[in-house]
Amino acid sequence: MAGRKKRASKVKRRRSMPLKKSSPAKRSAPMKKTRALRPRSDAPSAIALLTSDHREVDALFSQFENATSAARKQAIVQKICDALTVHATIEEDIFYPQAREALKRAGDDLLDEAEVEHEGIKWRIGLLRKMSPGDDLYDAEVKVLAEYVRHHVKEEERRLFIRLRLSDFDNAGVGEQMAAKKEKMTGKPVRERPSLIERGIEALVGPSPGTI
Repeated sequence: MAGRKKRASKVKRRRSMPLKKSSPAKRSAPMKKTRALRPRSDAPSAIALLTSDHREVDALFSQFENATSAARKQAIVQKICDALTVHATIEEDIFYPQAREALKRAGDDLLDEAEVEHEGIKWRIGLLRKMSPGDDLYDAEVKVLAEYVRHHVKEEERRLFIRLRLSDFDNAGVGEQMAAKKEKMTGKPVRERPSLIERGIEALVGPSPGTI
């Protein structure tokens, strides 16, 4: 009997003991939201960037035609060769592959012709880098290069660019990539062409540092 009473009293004590509250589950730390990289608002589109390059080089050819001193001619040709080299690089590395992807087979002929024209232009650039204004046919070589480039520009702007605008070509995204590569090659910032208002301000006070 005594044993039964002891067991009964233990059961009562166990029932009377307060239940331990289970510790609340630890809340996992909130995940940090990763902010998506915002596109550069000042980067030009791919077509705008290339068109700006075309105008810049054409203006340099015009300056050469009006130059008279040998030193002035050589300085201008150096700028032409440098500008065309950068331009060809960003086209071949970024623009042409993306354009082929957007146009599929419909753009093969135009892009094949453009790449062949690049080879001719680059060959003539290499030739001019070895020449000086006192050499025979120097002016003629620059004139022929200008004709090559102007024909190339005409084909791109009147045919290739129009087709790309009608396709799903990522004009803004490709422009950002090209601007970044051009900045890396030249060491100068590349931004969208200023508006008419900005150009008016620049005419009064001069361009801001680092703009092109």
